[in-house]
Amino acid sequence: MTDYLLLLVAGFLGGMLNAVAGGGTFIVFPALVFTGVPVVMANATSTVAALPGYLAATLGFWREVALIPRDIMLRLTIWTLVGGAAGSALLLVSSNETFAAIVPFLLLAATLIFLAGPRLHAFTSRFRGGVTAFGAGTLLPVAIYGGYFNGGLGIVLLALFSLWGMTDIHTMNGLKTWLSFALSTISLVIFAVGGQIAWLPCLVLAIGAIAGGLGGAPVARRIPVPVLRGLIAVVGFGMTALFFWRLINGA
Repeated sequence: MTDYLLLLVAGFLGGMLNAVAGGGTFIVFPALVFTGVPVVMANATSTVAALPGYLAATLGFWREVALIPRDIMLRLTIWTLVGGAAGSALLLVSSNETFAAIVPFLLLAATLIFLAGPRLHAFTSRFRGGVTAFGAGTLLPVAIYGGYFNGGLGIVLLALFSLWGMTDIHTMNGLKTWLSFALSTISLVIFAVGGQIAWLPCLVLAIGAIAGGLGGAPVARRIPVPVLRGLIAVVGFGMTALFFWRLINGA
């Protein structure tokens, strides 16, 4: 019961953070591992648990999403499904030992990407003219990463959209949440077939995430965004250090 209460709180905090500034993976994934879920299954479960939140956010941005031409949306969705499927399949063939060795580096990379988000956007905006807008060559690697490890995906997608030349943040957020939803959907299918979803913890997390996204966001919006980003960075670096410690000590 204590484990499920922890997961419910983690889901709530993760949903709240994703609704305001992103970074929910830094809360949800470690919570699953600490309640005894193997790391590969924990990663798969955290990805699937975020699905309801992505859907809710997509509906919230539907007006902006509808402005994107349908042929472009279809093409981007297909590429995301292909890349997400490849990344999810790659996770299934990874052993817990291998993934546990990679996790600290993935957490560190995701934390650094999250922390450098605004600068990353500014940097990529300088190269818009040299990159094909909505190109599969840039989206597919990002989708593969998201299918394998969901942490930091939102920041990477926003930076990619900036690289493509998009400037309306609401449209970018809408596209981000839709592609994240599509990726999580294909991951759900693959992880379910592979038996890598802890269903009861996933349900508890999803309930917490929905509550956090709906009820927690108004509270979180009162906290300055730089403070929220700082807190998420502290959590991210803290989890990175803890997982490095577990790796070194064979825990």
